[in-house]
Amino acid sequence: MLNTTLAEKFKKIQTPFYFYDVELLKKTAQTAIAEADKYGYKIHYALKANSNHKILKILSEMGFGADCVSANEIVRAVECGFNPKHIAYAGVGKTDREINTALDLEIFTFNCESLPEIENIDRLAAEKGKIADIAIRINPNVDAHTHEYVTTGLEENKFGISEWQFSETVGKIRSLNSVNLVCLHFHVGSQIVDMEVFETLCKKVNEIQKIFESFEIRLPHLNVGGGLGIDYKNPDANSIVDFKSYFEIFNKNLNLHKGQKLHFELGRSIVAQCGSLITQVTYVKNGRQKSFVITDGGMNDLIRPALYHAYHKIENLTSAKAEKNYDIVGPICESSDCFAKNEPVNETQRGDILAIRSAGAYGEVMASQYNLRELPKAYYSNEI
Repeated sequence: MLNTTLAEKFKKIQTPFYFYDVELLKKTAQTAIAEADKYGYKIHYALKANSNHKILKILSEMGFGADCVSANEIVRAVECGFNPKHIAYAGVGKTDREINTALDLEIFTFNCESLPEIENIDRLAAEKGKIADIAIRINPNVDAHTHEYVTTGLEENKFGISEWQFSETVGKIRSLNSVNLVCLHFHVGSQIVDMEVFETLCKKVNEIQKIFESFEIRLPHLNVGGGLGIDYKNPDANSIVDFKSYFEIFNKNLNLHKGQKLHFELGRSIVAQCGSLITQVTYVKNGRQKSFVITDGGMNDLIRPALYHAYHKIENLTSAKAEKNYDIVGPICESSDCFAKNEPVNETQRGDILAIRSAGAYGEVMASQYNLRELPKAYYSNEI
């Protein structure tokens, strides 16, 4: 929870910047691990949510594996202490350079999304005299009931291999000498708050496992991805998601083979609530129909509202006045540079400090230097 004491400290720091509550991060991570450990599940933290060095070092020290979607993420993960043997590598467009980097580091699995990719990994592994452990990313055709841009498990999405391709894929893998199928991988979307989606996924995974049994294939690993959503509207009341119920769903509904290890790739649910974008009010502009709060933070610092029309709770940390509705916008020369419309915030004036909450995931990591603006720096609760 942010407070006036922090606000006084924030006034001394050049805005905009990201602020991370390290204590909340650790508590969230500890809760997730404790609930997963009840069933022997392994969590791979998804670096795409936030690849901040200090955050990664905290999570690696706590025993997380890593879920990466580029070679640079893999290198970053290893630099920050993650064991390559616990790194899963996903993505539809892995280049030869990226694959070679992952082969050299001998990662846990390549999550493969097409036959051409499997053939290419086999070729590159053969050139190095290695055997690459692979997972087939399955497209289960499960609707995640989330934003269309972060839905990944439908047949019309670009991700994964569909059921009608299973026989051909298995036949091809059996004909290759430098790949070893060890896992089936699933991921149906992001910011999923309807827990029934995960129940549906479990039922679909059970069906698909039976199909692979018909091919006389029983694999040592199963990876059900991530996607667990958070409460953007009530970040203090629900600062840690219900990991207990989440993992219980898989324990109750998923039929694992004897000795089969279940893996998860969680990102947002681990880091989102610990981060806030802190920005200062540059101007308050009053119009006939509405009032605008213009901040020094923009869509280049936090793109989610512009990209997804995503909601983030916004708080004025330096005003105790009654709430007033504002459009809260940034300085970028784009009409989409808007954090919120008609948002109730304590009455605001130039110089006030605003916190855009729940920005620890897909915030700093997606920042850019559009308009040649400086990248936002990061500060931490245990250092200021």
